[in-house]
Amino acid sequence: MSDTLTQLAYQSFQQSKSVFGLAHKTISSQLLNLISPPINELKTNPIDPKLLLEIQQRLNRIIETDWQDAQRGVYPAALLFDNPWEDFFRYYPALWLDTPTIWQRANQKKYQDFSPGIETEGYPSYYLQNFHHQTDGYLSDMSANLYDLQVEILFNGSADAMRRRVLAPLKEGLKAFNSLPQKQIKVLDIACGTGRTLKFIRGMLPQVSLFGMDLSPAYLRKANQLLSENPGELPQLIQANAEDLPYRDNYFQGVTSVFLFHELPPAARQHVIEQAFRVTQPGGVFVICDSIQAIDSPEMMPLMENFPAMFHEPFYRHYTTDDLVERLKRAGFQDIATENHFMSKYWVAHKP
Repeated sequence: MSDTLTQLAYQSFQQSKSVFGLAHKTISSQLLNLISPPINELKTNPIDPKLLLEIQQRLNRIIETDWQDAQRGVYPAALLFDNPWEDFFRYYPALWLDTPTIWQRANQKKYQDFSPGIETEGYPSYYLQNFHHQTDGYLSDMSANLYDLQVEILFNGSADAMRRRVLAPLKEGLKAFNSLPQKQIKVLDIACGTGRTLKFIRGMLPQVSLFGMDLSPAYLRKANQLLSENPGELPQLIQANAEDLPYRDNYFQGVTSVFLFHELPPAARQHVIEQAFRVTQPGGVFVICDSIQAIDSPEMMPLMENFPAMFHEPFYRHYTTDDLVERLKRAGFQDIATENHFMSKYWVAHKP
């Protein structure tokens, strides 16, 4: 297939995911409002048509950047089409069945609601939340099975494109260790969740040693299932708290973290950054992907203000004004750069 046809196929693939995500949200919202009107009307900011146009332009730009990174050889073009189709067909009906429960929980403002049998002992209090009003938070297998689909719908099919934006700076940062055999290069993904980011890193760097940690045993089971589908060496997964990483000092040449920091209270954010600094080898790179912030996306403030009102995100408001560059410097990182893609922001920091 020629590059032009591949590009058209990718653009069509992304557009179809975008249309599907928007259609799902529109239909589900209308149905639920008809069947079970909200008890308390949400106080949200109106969205100006100009802002909707800016959102679409941002979406177009990240799709183009994704394509250009594949064209430059940062990662194989096959990653652009990676999609968990088996999970989609298996769990999309379950997503619909779970939606009324989520809607009811949101209406009743139940933010720490867990099913009987869910073990909550030993987790930090900030973690025991129904983030996004998810059933069982991050502590059940069903939550893990639905998560990637839910996030793709939330971001109109762009979640993976946002995750892949950590790949180019990670690969560039690892060039400092080109003298090492690939298998001696170690990369850790903090709060790896279902393993999507690790799968993309493996696709880009087939020989490096990959590690993932997460606080949820259910999500680690899902990550193990996903990553075992890939040929080659499996990433080493471990259950742990990111505030106390169970690895030696200076162990990793590269560290990543995707969509974690907006769900942490301020003190925990600093602790995680300090732990990332501790386990990163001198000369190594730490790449963070998370939500946009007010400082460099002020035009998006209506969306940033609506997000915690529509979804249960108790630490998001503080996150949008938190200075992560200063936090990274405080931990000891240097040469810190930031960039924005669609609804996400990235920090690329180096350990001297």
